[in-house]
Amino acid sequence: MLNRRTIGDVMTEEVITLRADTPFHEVAALLDANDIGAAPVIDDDGAPIGVVSASDVLRHETGLPDALGQDGDDEHAWGKARAQTAGALMSSPVFTARADWTIPRAARELRTRHVKQLPVVDHNGLLTGIVSRSDLMNTFIRSDDEIRDEVEQDVLGRILGMAEGTVTVEVEDGAVLLRGQVTQPRLVAVVVGLCQGVEGVVAVEAHLRAAPA
Repeated sequence: MLNRRTIGDVMTEEVITLRADTPFHEVAALLDANDIGAAPVIDDDGAPIGVVSASDVLRHETGLPDALGQDGDDEHAWGKARAQTAGALMSSPVFTARADWTIPRAARELRTRHVKQLPVVDHNGLLTGIVSRSDLMNTFIRSDDEIRDEVEQDVLGRILGMAEGTVTVEVEDGAVLLRGQVTQPRLVAVVVGLCQGVEGVVAVEAHLRAAPA
């Protein structure tokens, strides 16, 4: 199988964290100074117990449960608007990820949970990093040269054991074009499927033929 990158490969390990008793003004200052959209709140052991986002800070600044200034009757939202500490301001429970998760799994979790970042925890539930949507998106932004090298070296060479030059590989804007010969007709679908699994590939076009028997 291809060596698929995991959350541990792309997450930020140096995480700006808050404590439940961190005063509001410190929360706002930390988010602003570090130009981040959210920060996890951890307990004394280092386990995440919630997340404070920039929208939570805006609720407090406006004094209204809706950051856009619209009225609302959600008591929890009103509580955030009046919060004086990170513990009162945070969203909880917190949804977390593991470093060994694949990129697609984390992307699905972000979408399902409607959040922009996930704290990453170890097997003891302690914070080890944080991963954001932008971290995941960056994994799909690879140069054509990187994609071509992986197809040639990993897919064709290491996995399928093809001799160099048997299949030529061209990549443009993430689209892979394959030309050449394979030993058996059934290998055409195998080569295409493996290339489609390479991170950053957006399309695969194969002009492959089986070598004469």
